[in-house]
Amino acid sequence: MLRLAPLPLLVTSFAVAGFALNAHASDWPQWRGPNRDGISTETGLLKQWPAGGPKLGWKAMGLGGGYSGVSVAAGRVYTMGDGADTSHVHALDEKTGRLLWSTKVGATGGEDRNRYPGTRCTPTVDGKLIYATGQWGDLVCLEGETGREVWRRSMKTDFKGKMMSSWGYAESPLIDGDHVIVCPGGRDGTMAALDKKTGAVVWRSKEWTDNAGYSSIVPATIGGVRQYVQLTDANVAGVDPASGKVLWKAPRAGRTAVIPTPVVDGNFVYVTSGYGVGCNLFRVTANGGKFSAEQVYANKEIKNHHGGVVKVGANVVGFSDGDGWVWQDLPSGKTAFKAEQKKLGKGSITMADGMLYLRHEAGGGTVVLLDGSKPGWVEKGRFDQPNRSNKNSWPHPVIANGRLYLRDQDVLLAYDVRKS
Repeated sequence: MLRLAPLPLLVTSFAVAGFALNAHASDWPQWRGPNRDGISTETGLLKQWPAGGPKLGWKAMGLGGGYSGVSVAAGRVYTMGDGADTSHVHALDEKTGRLLWSTKVGATGGEDRNRYPGTRCTPTVDGKLIYATGQWGDLVCLEGETGREVWRRSMKTDFKGKMMSSWGYAESPLIDGDHVIVCPGGRDGTMAALDKKTGAVVWRSKEWTDNAGYSSIVPATIGGVRQYVQLTDANVAGVDPASGKVLWKAPRAGRTAVIPTPVVDGNFVYVTSGYGVGCNLFRVTANGGKFSAEQVYANKEIKNHHGGVVKVGANVVGFSDGDGWVWQDLPSGKTAFKAEQKKLGKGSITMADGMLYLRHEAGGGTVVLLDGSKPGWVEKGRFDQPNRSNKNSWPHPVIANGRLYLRDQDVLLAYDVRKS
């Protein structure tokens, strides 16, 4: 096991020889993985953990404060964190966890009386370029090899963006073709497409002017038409990638902070959020080139604050505030199985190779491995995270190239979960 000493992060970007651009099918290049659904494409992983959990491969320290997740691509791990006087994007070596470069993004801290300071975004990797958003709305494009800044924009200043509440920008940018897609929010348009090489505005969704929430955009094909699906505190909508035109929009009121990423299954769109709101399923229909959205159900079977849900077979699985871990039948909205909170408290979820990885946000940051083949609590291992901070462990588990990544404030842990 390699233990890395804390690293100073007040450094400028520098070149690292031997930068590899060979992506792997089992990379995790963006928020919630290759398809933004919280599911890894990897196989050949452990189906049972030894007592005490899988082996720790390496530990990196000195990443700074915040709740950013990690992306993994082409031999590198990318994340974000607050330093002493600025937030950063960091690049680490995938094999060893060695810090390769750090680049300044913007101001540190948090807007809401500084109760939750730090970054929230997971960097997005697109070939040689990296895209990330700071909590104050600083959107940057960086060279993956060196960390050199290519361009930057401000959600607040350049786009007159506005959030639904005061916890800062948390969205992870979407790269689609030649564009980077983000949601500044506000009267000039909820969603924006920028030229990914220059940051120039291509379009704004002028028909849709909700304030931005904390969810991230999902690309989808519905009715044979590619579109961007996003959730705000007032609506869920599909937007045309070429023009920014709203293809369909359905009213769906959130409360306080709307965070989980939508789940798209064929022509169905499922959304959930916390603060007592619950979940909704919409059927999106295309007829003669026009779209409409019909609500199938609205209930409180899953009230997910921010740990996310994944679709497993016919079910969506995630933590429901006040209830526990729920397997909900997607078509009907009925609960297929519920595990009380005594099994594991509130947390986040990821799926890989037919297994569910659950991470408790509090206490010891317990991580549990479950058999995901059918609804039910079939536990295949658990361990408490070492080096726990005194903050909630909100970053979701990430599985890429045989490793399980756990980010907790200043520390990043990489566990070996591939079968020997």
